[in-house]
Amino acid sequence: MPIRPAGPLGTALTPVSDPGTLIHGGSVVTTRGVLRADVHMLGERIAAVGTDLSVPGAASVDATDLLILPGLIDVHVHVREPGASEKEDWQTATRAALAGGVTTILDMPNNDPPTVSAARVRQKLTLAAQGAACDYGVYLGATADNVGLAAELAGEIVGLKIYLGSTTGSLLTDDWSLLYRHLCATPASLPIAVHAEDEQCLRAFAGSSPVDHNRNRPPVCAELATAHVLAAARAAQRGVHIAHVSTPAEVMAIAAARRQVLGLTCEVCPHHLFLTAEDALRLGGWGKVNPPLRPGALVEGLWQALPLVDLVATDHAPHTSAQKHCGYAVAAAGFPGLESLLPLLLLAVRDGRLTLSRLVELTAAAPARLFHLAGKGSVAPGYDADIVLLDPTGESVVRPERWQTKARGSPFAGWSLPGRIVRLWRRGELCLDAGELQVTAGSGRPVRREGPLS
Repeated sequence: MPIRPAGPLGTALTPVSDPGTLIHGGSVVTTRGVLRADVHMLGERIAAVGTDLSVPGAASVDATDLLILPGLIDVHVHVREPGASEKEDWQTATRAALAGGVTTILDMPNNDPPTVSAARVRQKLTLAAQGAACDYGVYLGATADNVGLAAELAGEIVGLKIYLGSTTGSLLTDDWSLLYRHLCATPASLPIAVHAEDEQCLRAFAGSSPVDHNRNRPPVCAELATAHVLAAARAAQRGVHIAHVSTPAEVMAIAAARRQVLGLTCEVCPHHLFLTAEDALRLGGWGKVNPPLRPGALVEGLWQALPLVDLVATDHAPHTSAQKHCGYAVAAAGFPGLESLLPLLLLAVRDGRLTLSRLVELTAAAPARLFHLAGKGSVAPGYDADIVLLDPTGESVVRPERWQTKARGSPFAGWSLPGRIVRLWRRGELCLDAGELQVTAGSGRPVRREGPLS
């Protein structure tokens, strides 16, 4: 009799004749530790996790000396389509995600035109359905004219994004009362992510140093905006997710505010952990990003504050080479991050700054839990069979010219980083094998927001 895996709420799925795939001999990484276990995938779900599993007829995968991780989830990605597909599109962004061990992405709304209406949300979802190779969700962008729209679109979007400071694109919400109205009008079950840099502060420092982006957008701009967001969250008594925090002061302020407001969360990007303002001057256009790279002392402080951070996201923001090689003062801000996310965090594991369990919490379990992504974020029965089979002893050099993204550069170019993805499954389908992608455009699906599995 075929095994019947548990559904999202503990219900049984329809029996299938295919006995599935059995990964045996590996070590499953969970938020509680690393345990020797086998994993049985049946259809699109994980049917069982346990020692010495036996599934007659199942395809066998030997994972001896390999790690079994849940597919990573990146809640902060700029796909660029529609409006700037010369930088990136749904097919290239999601292929880059899979190549980097990321099986689910959430796409930001600062397109051209921005994703600020029901029609534009649906246009983007149509494009994603045609091109995406991994699973996906999209944000709505906040404006003065769409207060309350997020509630109407709650079944189609993964969250609302509010920009308090100018960055790539035309979205800007720099009015306290407007921020507060959006917080009050959006259901607590729908995440609100905020780009927290204070616009008035940015204008005060703009142009202070054409060759030093950090001096044009100093830490105080982010710290003021974070204080602004936390005050609004207290007034509205609802949670907010603060994107790409780049200073320890922000993290500590958020942690303190959690005593008064439930649901306050934050993310940090790998580039703010591994690069400094001094690196930015050396890297030129490839070191320019918003918020900027910070001085070394703040970077070390951010590492010390990392236990208080909820998740890691890339802020994958590709641009054309011409937009990055045009002089530092006018270069576009942002760079790709999907294909370097896992190797960089594995470097932190190797250096003793992270454990494997904390890596899984930051990149899979917490994103799934905080953004209510059903079936995602864990290697456990009933969850989607999003699985990364990793050789921790492998090592590779970052070569952006070989990446799947359209961007052809990275601030990490030339770095030697640990780890090698041996195989990757997305909902039980083998998508990456021995370094080769084998996936079709349009095979990704929109995420389900039914709440994470318990």
